[in-house]
Amino acid sequence: MRIGLLSDVHGNRPALDAVLDDLPPVDELVCVGDVVGYNPWPAECLERVRETCSVVVQGNHDRTVETPERYAHNEMARAGLERARRALDDEQREWLADRPPRTTIDGGRYRLAHSHPDPDQLGTYVRPRQFPELRPYLDDHDGIVVGHTHVQHEATVDDRLIVNPGSVGQPRDGDPRAAYAVLDTDDDSVELRRVQYDIDRVISKVEALDRPRRLGIRLLDGS
Repeated sequence: MRIGLLSDVHGNRPALDAVLDDLPPVDELVCVGDVVGYNPWPAECLERVRETCSVVVQGNHDRTVETPERYAHNEMARAGLERARRALDDEQREWLADRPPRTTIDGGRYRLAHSHPDPDQLGTYVRPRQFPELRPYLDDHDGIVVGHTHVQHEATVDDRLIVNPGSVGQPRDGDPRAAYAVLDTDDDSVELRRVQYDIDRVISKVEALDRPRRLGIRLLDGS
């Protein structure tokens, strides 16, 4: 089975559209969370993800749409969540609230979690150098898919695959192109993919909404 992996869309419609246009044929498309936050199109991205993805887990921004003040220490994150709270209708907010924090795909073979697969470590970043530390969570699975760091990476731990498809809407690995991945569960391999999109369109929208300018500018260098 070929499964498309999206993560950290963060309300970036031009990036999401570019990824979906670039996506090769897959049997299923899943999203590893953070559909909203930061960028100007939360409602549009939510509807596009809901329309195209068979499985969506809840990210930390998805979980805090109703409480943007929790990000008072981060002006950009708070601004994105305030935008989402205003833009989403009641039914869309309820849909986000109902997403599970983790699940499995491909008949249970792969664990899927936005941040950490351990329920007691909700919101914990799993950076590439920490992938080997996920070995205990592979006992009943052939692989793990995580997001949250916005850094695209894959590694093999004891012949089992751990993947972060990277961020569609706000990469932080120095590559400004939108990131995603295609998982092949028949041979337990993954293709990490990137695609260019119209970043200037995002910057213009951010400025038109009088949001913190850094929200758009940071996309230019993938930071």
